[in-house]
Amino acid sequence: MKRNTNRILTMHAGSLARPPDLREMVLAKSNGQPYDVEALARRLRSAVAEVVQQQIAVGLDSINDGEFSKTNFTNYARERLSGHAERSGAPGNPLARIYGRDAQEFPEYFAGRGNLGGTEVVCTGPLAFIGHTALQADIDNFQAALQGVEGPEPFLPAVAPGTIEHWMKNEYYRSDEAFLNAIADAMHEEYKAITDAGFLLQIDDPDLADAWQIHGGMSVPEYRKFAELRIEALNYALRDIPEESVRFHMCWGSYHGPHKYDIPLSDIVDLVLKVKAVGYSIEASNPRHEHEWRVWEDVTLPEGKVLIPGVVGHATDFVEHPALVAERLIKYAGLVGRERVIAGTDCGLGTRVGHPKIAWAKFAALAEGAQLATKQLWG
Repeated sequence: MKRNTNRILTMHAGSLARPPDLREMVLAKSNGQPYDVEALARRLRSAVAEVVQQQIAVGLDSINDGEFSKTNFTNYARERLSGHAERSGAPGNPLARIYGRDAQEFPEYFAGRGNLGGTEVVCTGPLAFIGHTALQADIDNFQAALQGVEGPEPFLPAVAPGTIEHWMKNEYYRSDEAFLNAIADAMHEEYKAITDAGFLLQIDDPDLADAWQIHGGMSVPEYRKFAELRIEALNYALRDIPEESVRFHMCWGSYHGPHKYDIPLSDIVDLVLKVKAVGYSIEASNPRHEHEWRVWEDVTLPEGKVLIPGVVGHATDFVEHPALVAERLIKYAGLVGRERVIAGTDCGLGTRVGHPKIAWAKFAALAEGAQLATKQLWG
Protein backbone atom coordinates (compact mmCIF):
# COMPACT_ATOMS: atom_id res chain seq x y z
CA MET A 1 0.00 0.00 0.00
CA LYS A 2 1.26 3.45 -0.90
CA ARG A 3 2.36 5.64 2.02
CA ASN A 4 2.47 9.36 2.46
CA THR A 5 5.95 10.78 2.10
CA ASN A 6 5.69 14.50 1.52
CA ARG A 7 1.99 14.97 0.82
CA ILE A 8 -1.49 13.72 1.76
CA LEU A 9 -2.61 10.96 -0.60
CA THR A 10 -6.22 10.42 -1.69
CA MET A 11 -8.43 7.35 -2.11
CA HIS A 12 -12.09 6.41 -2.32
CA ALA A 13 -14.11 3.47 -1.09
CA GLY A 14 -14.88 1.92 -4.47
CA SER A 15 -18.37 2.10 -5.91
CA LEU A 16 -18.75 4.50 -8.86
CA ALA A 17 -21.77 5.26 -11.03
CA ARG A 18 -22.01 3.14 -14.17
CA PRO A 19 -22.76 4.66 -17.57
CA PRO A 20 -26.53 4.27 -18.24
CA ASP A 21 -26.11 1.71 -21.02
CA LEU A 22 -23.86 -0.47 -18.88
CA ARG A 23 -26.20 -0.17 -15.91
CA GLU A 24 -29.08 -1.51 -17.98
CA MET A 25 -27.08 -4.55 -19.10
CA VAL A 26 -25.73 -5.35 -15.61
CA LEU A 27 -29.20 -5.11 -14.07
CA ALA A 28 -30.67 -7.30 -16.80
CA LYS A 29 -28.08 -9.97 -16.06
CA SER A 30 -28.65 -9.71 -12.30
CA ASN A 31 -32.43 -9.95 -12.71
CA GLY A 32 -32.25 -12.97 -15.00
CA GLN A 33 -33.48 -11.03 -18.03
CA PRO A 34 -32.19 -11.48 -21.59
CA TYR A 35 -28.96 -9.66 -22.38
CA ASP A 36 -26.18 -9.82 -24.95
CA VAL A 37 -23.27 -11.60 -23.25
CA GLU A 38 -20.63 -10.41 -25.69
CA ALA A 39 -21.93 -6.84 -25.72
CA LEU A 40 -21.82 -6.73 -21.93
CA ALA A 41 -18.25 -8.03 -21.88
CA ARG A 42 -17.14 -5.41 -24.42
CA ARG A 43 -18.89 -2.57 -22.62
CA LEU A 44 -17.50 -3.58 -19.24
CA ARG A 45 -13.97 -3.44 -20.62
CA SER A 46 -14.43 -0.04 -22.25
CA ALA A 47 -16.28 1.42 -19.25
CA VAL A 48 -13.55 0.31 -16.83
CA ALA A 49 -10.93 1.92 -19.08
CA GLU A 50 -12.94 5.14 -19.09
CA VAL A 51 -13.45 5.28 -15.33
CA VAL A 52 -9.77 4.61 -14.65
CA GLN A 53 -8.90 7.71 -16.65
CA GLN A 54 -11.60 9.73 -14.87
CA GLN A 55 -10.16 8.83 -11.48
CA ILE A 56 -6.67 9.80 -12.57
CA ALA A 57 -7.89 13.09 -14.03
CA VAL A 58 -9.69 14.10 -10.83
CA GLY A 59 -6.55 13.53 -8.75
CA LEU A 60 -7.11 10.25 -6.91
CA ASP A 61 -4.01 8.33 -5.83
CA SER A 62 -5.79 5.00 -5.34
CA ILE A 63 -8.11 3.89 -8.15
CA ASN A 64 -10.28 0.90 -9.01
CA ASP A 65 -12.65 -0.49 -11.63
CA GLY A 66 -15.68 1.28 -10.18
CA GLU A 67 -17.11 -2.11 -9.17
CA PHE A 68 -18.85 -1.97 -12.53
CA SER A 69 -19.54 -5.70 -12.83
CA LYS A 70 -21.26 -5.93 -9.43
CA THR A 71 -24.89 -5.03 -8.70
CA ASN A 72 -24.08 -4.53 -5.01
CA PHE A 73 -21.62 -5.83 -2.44
CA THR A 74 -23.92 -8.53 -1.03
CA ASN A 75 -25.42 -9.90 -4.24
CA TYR A 76 -22.10 -10.14 -6.10
CA ALA A 77 -20.56 -12.28 -3.35
CA ARG A 78 -23.46 -14.69 -3.29
CA GLU A 79 -23.24 -15.04 -7.07
CA ARG A 80 -19.68 -16.29 -6.55
CA LEU A 81 -20.58 -18.90 -3.92
CA SER A 82 -22.42 -22.20 -4.21
CA GLY A 83 -24.33 -23.95 -1.43
CA HIS A 84 -27.22 -21.53 -0.92
CA ALA A 85 -30.73 -20.86 -2.18
CA GLU A 86 -33.01 -17.84 -2.24
CA ARG A 87 -35.88 -18.12 0.17
CA SER A 88 -36.91 -14.49 0.56
CA GLY A 89 -39.86 -13.85 2.83
CA ALA A 90 -40.08 -17.44 4.07
CA PRO A 91 -42.05 -17.90 7.34
CA GLY A 92 -39.81 -17.53 10.36
CA ASN A 93 -37.07 -15.92 8.31
CA PRO A 94 -37.62 -12.16 8.59
CA LEU A 95 -35.33 -9.96 6.54
CA ALA A 96 -32.57 -8.40 8.61
CA ARG A 97 -32.77 -4.63 8.96
CA ILE A 98 -29.60 -2.59 9.25
CA TYR A 99 -31.70 0.20 10.77
CA GLY A 100 -33.45 -2.03 13.31
CA ARG A 101 -32.80 0.02 16.44
CA ASP A 102 -33.64 3.28 14.68
CA ALA A 103 -36.89 1.78 13.39
CA GLN A 104 -38.17 1.32 16.93
CA GLU A 105 -38.16 5.10 17.44
CA PHE A 106 -38.90 6.15 13.84
CA PRO A 107 -41.31 3.49 12.52
CA GLU A 108 -43.17 6.00 10.34
CA TYR A 109 -39.95 6.99 8.58
CA PHE A 110 -38.99 3.40 7.82
CA ALA A 111 -42.47 2.16 6.88
CA GLY A 112 -42.29 0.31 3.58
CA ARG A 113 -38.50 0.53 3.27
CA GLY A 114 -38.03 -3.21 3.82
CA ASN A 115 -34.54 -4.66 3.71
CA LEU A 116 -31.73 -2.38 2.58
CA GLY A 117 -29.12 -5.13 2.33
CA GLY A 118 -30.38 -7.05 -0.66
CA THR A 119 -32.24 -10.34 -0.96
CA GLU A 120 -31.68 -12.72 1.93
CA VAL A 121 -30.71 -16.29 1.06
CA VAL A 122 -30.25 -19.52 2.99
CA CYS A 123 -27.15 -21.70 3.18
CA THR A 124 -28.38 -25.22 2.42
CA GLY A 125 -25.13 -27.08 1.73
CA PRO A 126 -21.34 -26.82 1.66
CA LEU A 127 -20.17 -23.40 0.53
CA ALA A 128 -17.60 -23.19 -2.26
CA PHE A 129 -16.18 -20.44 -4.42
CA ILE A 130 -17.47 -20.70 -7.99
CA GLY A 131 -16.74 -17.16 -9.16
CA HIS A 132 -13.39 -17.80 -10.81
CA THR A 133 -14.52 -16.74 -14.28
CA ALA A 134 -16.25 -13.56 -13.09
CA LEU A 135 -13.33 -12.63 -10.85
CA GLN A 136 -10.80 -13.21 -13.62
CA ALA A 137 -12.86 -11.02 -15.95
CA ASP A 138 -12.73 -8.22 -13.36
CA ILE A 139 -8.97 -8.63 -13.04
CA ASP A 140 -8.41 -8.78 -16.81
CA ASN A 141 -10.56 -5.69 -17.46
CA PHE A 142 -8.77 -3.71 -14.78
CA GLN A 143 -5.32 -4.78 -15.95
CA ALA A 144 -6.18 -3.78 -19.51
CA ALA A 145 -7.36 -0.37 -18.30
CA LEU A 146 -4.11 0.14 -16.39
CA GLN A 147 -1.85 -0.34 -19.39
CA GLY A 148 0.47 2.67 -19.53
CA VAL A 149 -0.81 4.03 -16.20
CA GLU A 150 1.89 4.94 -13.70
CA GLY A 151 1.57 6.47 -10.25
CA PRO A 152 -1.91 5.68 -8.90
CA GLU A 153 -2.26 2.56 -6.78
CA PRO A 154 -4.81 0.06 -8.17
CA PHE A 155 -7.19 -1.68 -5.77
CA LEU A 156 -10.14 -4.03 -5.96
CA PRO A 157 -12.76 -4.33 -3.21
CA ALA A 158 -14.15 -7.59 -1.82
CA VAL A 159 -16.74 -8.15 0.87
CA ALA A 160 -15.92 -9.58 4.34
CA PRO A 161 -17.20 -12.95 5.56
CA GLY A 162 -19.18 -11.33 8.37
CA THR A 163 -21.11 -9.10 5.99
CA ILE A 164 -21.90 -12.06 3.72
CA GLU A 165 -23.11 -14.03 6.74
CA HIS A 166 -25.50 -11.30 7.82
CA TRP A 167 -27.52 -11.74 4.64
CA MET A 168 -27.33 -15.53 4.43
CA LYS A 169 -29.20 -17.61 6.99
CA ASN A 170 -27.36 -20.77 8.06
CA GLU A 171 -29.30 -24.02 7.83
CA TYR A 172 -26.36 -26.32 7.16
CA TYR A 173 -23.33 -25.70 9.41
CA ARG A 174 -23.32 -26.78 13.06
CA SER A 175 -22.31 -23.41 14.48
CA ASP A 176 -21.79 -19.76 13.64
CA GLU A 177 -18.04 -20.31 13.79
CA ALA A 178 -18.16 -23.21 11.33
CA PHE A 179 -20.39 -21.20 8.99
CA LEU A 180 -18.14 -18.14 9.12
CA ASN A 181 -15.03 -20.22 8.52
CA ALA A 182 -16.68 -21.86 5.51
CA ILE A 183 -17.40 -18.43 4.05
CA ALA A 184 -13.83 -17.39 4.87
CA ASP A 185 -12.39 -20.46 3.13
CA ALA A 186 -14.40 -19.69 0.01
CA MET A 187 -13.64 -15.95 -0.08
CA HIS A 188 -9.94 -16.57 0.55
CA GLU A 189 -9.74 -17.63 -3.10
CA GLU A 190 -11.01 -14.21 -4.22
CA TYR A 191 -8.82 -12.27 -1.80
CA LYS A 192 -5.70 -14.17 -2.83
CA ALA A 193 -6.41 -13.82 -6.55
CA ILE A 194 -6.71 -10.03 -6.19
CA THR A 195 -3.40 -9.63 -4.39
CA ASP A 196 -1.67 -12.19 -6.61
CA ALA A 197 -2.69 -10.00 -9.57
CA GLY A 198 -0.74 -7.15 -7.99
CA PHE A 199 -3.69 -5.13 -6.70
CA LEU A 200 -4.34 -3.78 -3.24
CA LEU A 201 -7.22 -5.70 -1.65
CA GLN A 202 -9.87 -3.57 0.03
CA ILE A 203 -12.06 -5.51 2.44
CA ASP A 204 -15.52 -3.97 2.77
CA ASP A 205 -17.26 -4.75 6.08
CA PRO A 206 -20.16 -2.37 6.76
CA ASP A 207 -21.94 -4.95 8.88
CA LEU A 208 -19.14 -4.92 11.44
CA ALA A 209 -20.85 -1.78 12.73
CA ASP A 210 -24.40 -1.86 11.38
CA ALA A 211 -25.15 -5.37 12.67
CA TRP A 212 -25.51 -3.58 16.00
CA GLN A 213 -28.76 -2.23 14.55
CA ILE A 214 -29.74 -5.67 13.23
CA HIS A 215 -29.27 -7.37 16.60
CA GLY A 216 -31.23 -4.92 18.71
CA GLY A 217 -31.34 -7.11 21.81
CA MET A 218 -27.59 -7.30 22.33
CA SER A 219 -25.68 -5.35 24.95
CA VAL A 220 -22.34 -3.78 24.02
CA PRO A 221 -20.33 -6.61 25.65
CA GLU A 222 -22.46 -9.19 23.84
CA TYR A 223 -22.05 -7.38 20.56
CA ARG A 224 -18.30 -7.06 20.97
CA LYS A 225 -18.08 -10.84 21.42
CA PHE A 226 -20.28 -11.27 18.33
CA ALA A 227 -18.15 -8.88 16.26
CA GLU A 228 -14.84 -10.35 17.39
CA LEU A 229 -15.84 -13.78 16.07
CA ARG A 230 -16.49 -12.18 12.67
CA ILE A 231 -13.12 -10.43 12.72
CA GLU A 232 -11.41 -13.71 13.55
CA ALA A 233 -13.10 -15.25 10.50
CA LEU A 234 -11.90 -12.35 8.34
CA ASN A 235 -8.33 -12.72 9.55
CA TYR A 236 -8.56 -16.44 8.81
CA ALA A 237 -9.71 -15.56 5.27
CA LEU A 238 -6.71 -13.24 4.95
CA ARG A 239 -4.18 -15.91 5.87
CA ASP A 240 -1.09 -16.01 3.65
CA ILE A 241 -1.83 -12.48 2.40
CA PRO A 242 0.64 -9.76 3.51
CA GLU A 243 -0.90 -6.99 5.60
CA GLU A 244 0.74 -4.47 3.26
CA SER A 245 -1.58 -5.73 0.52
CA VAL A 246 -4.79 -5.15 2.50
CA ARG A 247 -6.80 -2.19 3.65
CA PHE A 248 -10.04 -2.43 5.61
CA HIS A 249 -13.12 -0.28 5.02
CA MET A 250 -15.97 -0.01 7.52
CA CYS A 251 -19.02 2.19 7.85
CA TRP A 252 -22.38 2.18 9.59
CA GLY A 253 -24.40 1.29 6.51
CA SER A 254 -24.79 3.60 3.54
CA TYR A 255 -28.53 4.20 3.79
CA HIS A 256 -29.95 7.66 4.34
CA GLY A 257 -31.69 7.72 7.69
CA PRO A 258 -31.44 8.85 11.32
CA HIS A 259 -28.52 6.61 12.40
CA LYS A 260 -29.38 7.70 15.94
CA TYR A 261 -28.60 4.29 17.39
CA ASP A 262 -25.37 3.53 15.52
CA ILE A 263 -22.82 1.92 17.80
CA PRO A 264 -20.11 4.47 18.73
CA LEU A 265 -16.68 3.99 17.17
CA SER A 266 -15.17 4.03 20.66
CA ASP A 267 -17.01 0.79 21.49
CA ILE A 268 -15.47 -1.17 18.61
CA VAL A 269 -12.31 0.66 17.50
CA ASP A 270 -10.00 -1.81 19.23
CA LEU A 271 -11.70 -4.65 17.32
CA VAL A 272 -11.29 -2.78 14.03
CA LEU A 273 -7.56 -2.50 14.70
CA LYS A 274 -7.33 -6.30 15.08
CA VAL A 275 -8.00 -6.75 11.35
CA LYS A 276 -4.84 -7.84 9.54
CA ALA A 277 -4.59 -4.80 7.30
CA VAL A 278 -2.16 -1.94 6.85
CA GLY A 279 -4.81 0.75 6.46
CA TYR A 280 -8.16 1.42 8.11
CA SER A 281 -10.77 3.36 6.12
CA ILE A 282 -13.46 4.61 8.51
CA GLU A 283 -16.60 6.66 7.88
CA ALA A 284 -15.93 10.01 9.54
CA SER A 285 -17.56 12.99 7.83
CA ASN A 286 -21.31 12.67 8.33
CA PRO A 287 -23.24 14.43 11.12
CA ARG A 288 -23.50 11.29 13.25
CA HIS A 289 -19.83 10.31 13.23
CA GLU A 290 -17.75 13.38 12.41
CA HIS A 291 -17.10 14.09 16.09
CA GLU A 292 -15.41 10.71 16.49
CA TRP A 293 -12.05 12.08 15.36
CA ARG A 294 -11.58 12.57 19.09
CA VAL A 295 -11.47 8.79 19.55
CA TRP A 296 -7.88 9.01 18.32
CA GLU A 297 -6.96 11.23 21.25
CA ASP A 298 -7.21 8.14 23.43
CA VAL A 299 -6.56 5.31 20.97
CA THR A 300 -3.08 4.65 19.59
CA LEU A 301 -2.89 3.70 15.93
CA PRO A 302 -0.60 0.64 15.83
CA GLU A 303 2.92 1.14 14.56
CA GLY A 304 3.21 0.85 10.79
CA LYS A 305 -0.52 1.30 10.20
CA VAL A 306 -2.35 4.07 8.30
CA LEU A 307 -5.64 5.82 9.08
CA ILE A 308 -7.98 6.72 6.19
CA PRO A 309 -10.80 8.88 7.57
CA GLY A 310 -13.72 9.70 5.35
CA VAL A 311 -13.43 13.44 4.76
CA VAL A 312 -16.10 13.67 2.05
CA GLY A 313 -19.30 11.69 2.18
CA HIS A 314 -22.60 10.51 0.79
CA ALA A 315 -24.87 11.78 3.57
CA THR A 316 -25.52 14.99 1.64
CA ASP A 317 -25.37 16.24 -1.93
CA PHE A 318 -23.56 19.34 -0.69
CA VAL A 319 -20.05 19.31 -2.16
CA GLU A 320 -17.61 19.75 0.70
CA HIS A 321 -15.45 22.87 0.57
CA PRO A 322 -11.78 21.97 0.06
CA ALA A 323 -10.91 24.09 3.11
CA LEU A 324 -13.20 21.91 5.23
CA VAL A 325 -11.59 18.77 3.82
CA ALA A 326 -8.16 20.18 4.70
CA GLU A 327 -9.33 21.09 8.19
CA ARG A 328 -10.53 17.54 8.80
CA LEU A 329 -7.27 16.05 7.56
CA ILE A 330 -5.15 18.37 9.69
CA LYS A 331 -7.05 17.32 12.82
CA TYR A 332 -6.28 13.67 12.14
CA ALA A 333 -2.67 14.41 11.22
CA GLY A 334 -2.21 16.14 14.56
CA LEU A 335 -3.31 12.99 16.36
CA VAL A 336 -1.68 10.15 14.40
CA GLY A 337 1.00 11.92 12.35
CA ARG A 338 0.90 13.51 8.91
CA GLU A 339 2.63 10.53 7.28
CA ARG A 340 -0.07 8.17 8.59
CA VAL A 341 -3.18 9.89 7.23
CA ILE A 342 -4.74 9.32 3.80
CA ALA A 343 -7.76 11.30 2.64
CA GLY A 344 -10.72 8.99 2.04
CA THR A 345 -14.47 8.88 1.51
CA ASP A 346 -17.16 7.69 3.90
CA CYS A 347 -18.34 5.04 1.45
CA GLY A 348 -18.72 4.47 -2.28
CA LEU A 349 -20.04 7.79 -3.53
CA GLY A 350 -20.96 7.06 -7.12
CA THR A 351 -24.26 5.32 -6.45
CA ARG A 352 -25.23 7.13 -3.23
CA VAL A 353 -25.43 10.81 -4.15
CA GLY A 354 -28.00 12.61 -6.27
CA HIS A 355 -26.06 12.53 -9.53
CA PRO A 356 -22.71 11.11 -10.73
CA LYS A 357 -21.42 14.65 -11.37
CA ILE A 358 -21.82 15.37 -7.66
CA ALA A 359 -19.64 12.38 -6.80
CA TRP A 360 -16.92 13.59 -9.17
CA ALA A 361 -17.17 17.10 -7.71
CA LYS A 362 -16.69 15.61 -4.24
CA PHE A 363 -13.59 13.75 -5.47
CA ALA A 364 -12.22 17.00 -6.86
CA ALA A 365 -12.83 18.66 -3.49
CA LEU A 366 -11.08 15.73 -1.82
CA ALA A 367 -8.01 16.17 -3.99
CA GLU A 368 -7.93 19.95 -3.57
CA GLY A 369 -8.43 19.65 0.16
CA ALA A 370 -5.55 17.18 0.39
CA GLN A 371 -3.36 19.69 -1.44
CA LEU A 372 -4.33 22.44 1.00
CA ALA A 373 -3.61 20.17 3.96
CA THR A 374 -0.26 19.22 2.45
CA LYS A 375 0.77 22.88 2.23
CA GLN A 376 -0.07 23.43 5.88
CA LEU A 377 1.51 20.20 7.12
CA TRP A 378 4.68 20.23 5.04
CA GLY A 379 4.97 23.92 4.15
